[in-house]
Amino acid sequence: MNTPLRRVGLAMLLMVVLLLANITYIQMVNADDYRADPRNQRVLFDEYSRERGKIISSDGKLIATVTPTNDRLRYLRQYPLGAAFAPVTGYYSVRYGSRALERSEKEILDGSDDRLFVRRLSDLITGRDPRGGNIQTTIDSRIQQTAYDAMTAANYTGSVVAIRPQTGEILAMVSTPSYDPNPLSSHDGDEQEKAYRAYADDKLKPMLNRAIQETYPPGSTFKLVVTAAALEDGVTKDAQLTAANSVQLPGTRTDLENFNGGHCGPNDQATASLETALALSCNTAFATLADQLGADKLRDQAAKFGIGQTDLQIPMGVEESSIGPLPDAASIYQTGIGQRDVRLTPLQDAMIVSAIANGGVLMRPQLVQKVLAPDLSEMSKFDADELGRAMSTSNAGVLRDMMKKSEENTRGNGKVNGLTIASKTGTAEHGTDPKNTPPHAWYVAFAPADNPQIAVAVIVESGGNRGLAATGGSVAASVGRATINAMPGIGGR
Repeated sequence: MNTPLRRVGLAMLLMVVLLLANITYIQMVNADDYRADPRNQRVLFDEYSRERGKIISSDGKLIATVTPTNDRLRYLRQYPLGAAFAPVTGYYSVRYGSRALERSEKEILDGSDDRLFVRRLSDLITGRDPRGGNIQTTIDSRIQQTAYDAMTAANYTGSVVAIRPQTGEILAMVSTPSYDPNPLSSHDGDEQEKAYRAYADDKLKPMLNRAIQETYPPGSTFKLVVTAAALEDGVTKDAQLTAANSVQLPGTRTDLENFNGGHCGPNDQATASLETALALSCNTAFATLADQLGADKLRDQAAKFGIGQTDLQIPMGVEESSIGPLPDAASIYQTGIGQRDVRLTPLQDAMIVSAIANGGVLMRPQLVQKVLAPDLSEMSKFDADELGRAMSTSNAGVLRDMMKKSEENTRGNGKVNGLTIASKTGTAEHGTDPKNTPPHAWYVAFAPADNPQIAVAVIVESGGNRGLAATGGSVAASVGRATINAMPGIGGR
């Protein structure tokens, strides 16, 4: 064989080897990526040829189901309870993929999970139509709907999260404004596109799950973290703190004031107890207390409550909360009242109050209660998981009693005779001109205070309907109490 033929032969052999290598890479190494690509029409039609599993609330309400069709896509995804549950279910769309539980629990719902292999094989042998598994959530539809209705009735933008303190089960996860996922699941491409464009172009971002995807300055609700740090450091509820109307931020000429420039307690007293300072939410007391504790103790206590955790899954991913860098004393003063660089998700604030309610133990929040087979038999169930101890049981009890006094000083509707609530409000400045921007209004609480069954966090963005006059008590507290009151059997009622 002469040299030119050898070269041609070697070139052809190399091309065959490269072709085989490419085929091997596509079919063996990268197969899962191609299968998961939403542009893969074969996978899409295969999914729509099977009956997708249902998503169910903990009290048995269908929040995502399917109906048979006569078109090319054999099943239509539907959401009977619509926008109120969209942050939980997400959507399942031919054109736009999936979101929330529809995405995170995809393999169970579409039947491709390994745990369903035997059932898939049985369906193949018997000729039955294959079906996906089902997801039973921890959401209580009564609490979810009540919280959603309370927010939308007042046209509030914000979020409500409710947790069962002893287990971490998420009883409600509301984000408003929300969106109706039904048009996105339509088999009409024009209807899907019209709905998606409307949602995506809305400046209020209805598809943003504010409970887990947005962080906010927590305002005075962060004083619970500072109080916990102080109690764990040996400070008692009777310890005396400054009652001054204002204090100067160290190294600056800027004054930090109490709400409306008021005194902390009676005007003739130079100091107020930690218990009084929390009940009256005195900024000057907590700014100086944070400075006395120092940056390391604040960071340590925040971390014990889960702040800074980067890998939290519920099973959807959760945005990281943070208290910021704390570079100097002035920043510590501001951090002590939940301002400066402190940013929490509503879920994180609910985790803090839930840990206090649970005797100081922080539980991992979870949205999935059970995984069910197509015939609704149980395949796996939720197991409560401790993330760690945030504070001692005795100090959690002291803080609980302090929060009872805070609730006594909190305005708003929804208080029920015979039901004792432990709470803390927050009014958080934000924006480039915070003094002239309506503040965020917060309310975090648990009840019954001495036998907690539910812990809640509520944020109403930018003052709700009260503008610059908004406070956590006047805006968010009534929503939080309505959510608590929706808990079946609470307080023996």
